[in-house]
Amino acid sequence: MGQAHRILLVRLKSIGDIVFTLPAVNRVRASFPKSRISFLVSKEYAPLLKGFRDVDTVLGIDRARFRSGRGLKSIFQEALRLLRALRADNFSLVVDFQGYGETAALTWWTGAAARWGIAQKAVRRLAYTKAIPRDNSIHPADCNLALLRAGGIEPGPVVNRFSVPETSLKEARQFCLELGLNPERPLLFLQPFTSSWDKNWPLQHYLAVAAEWQRRGFQILFGGGPADQFALEPAIEAGFPVSAGVPLLTSAGLAQLSTVLIGGDPGVLHLGIAMSKRVIMIMGGNQPAMTYPFQHPDWQVLPTRGKRLESITIDRVNAACSEALKELGLVP
Repeated sequence: MGQAHRILLVRLKSIGDIVFTLPAVNRVRASFPKSRISFLVSKEYAPLLKGFRDVDTVLGIDRARFRSGRGLKSIFQEALRLLRALRADNFSLVVDFQGYGETAALTWWTGAAARWGIAQKAVRRLAYTKAIPRDNSIHPADCNLALLRAGGIEPGPVVNRFSVPETSLKEARQFCLELGLNPERPLLFLQPFTSSWDKNWPLQHYLAVAAEWQRRGFQILFGGGPADQFALEPAIEAGFPVSAGVPLLTSAGLAQLSTVLIGGDPGVLHLGIAMSKRVIMIMGGNQPAMTYPFQHPDWQVLPTRGKRLESITIDRVNAACSEALKELGLVP
């Protein structure tokens, strides 16, 4: 396709799914080096885009305000602001990686000559000039790249790169020091909770893993979102430092300072992969099968076929930790 002067990329939520667009964002930039690239995202995730070096402008949508239904005047003003901005930018290409009804409608509203999207429902495909179905047999990041190829962008090197802003990395270092952690020493970052309870390996198992590696001389940090603070009280009672509730980019900085990240498939682990960190994902339950560590399916620990997530033993996870640390030259 010809040169696109103004490009809009769309993925409203959530952390992991937004991170899965990174290889596609980098491919768009490589294909259109002089174009202005904007990214439409839910307001609460907008800070994450500061680590997307190939994005020039971030458009935030306050979806919480729309969902609340309160303050009709302010909701109308927010909607009008967004619709005006989408039209005023005169985008020549819009790529919708989400394929929700609302993102399809917003993509159509831009009036861009080229509108590409991932969509399952036939009615949503009407919003696009090029649409593909979501392929659940491949990793979501690969599906995003497939959409670009369908639109005519030539394949190229896959670059999955997230850059923590220096100010956020500095905040993470200071946070470590306040918790009594040395940012220069090996640190295991454990995030036990995901977006769904049936994707969570038991917390007491994580505590046992943490105790084992602390005994071996490694620093431990438990992470999580604001909603996880109460649930992580047992970790605090066991004497482990906890970072649940810190700002999103500070959490990214803590991941950057960590040696190995351990958890289910929370966004911060996918973020760690995009920062070239070694991760261990304890997978099973209700996870889509293809949300394994991007380009590293061997970094997941799975239950035996037919078994439940909680059947994964502490010894198996400790063995995976040992293997990861051996790769990094930190254990014999």
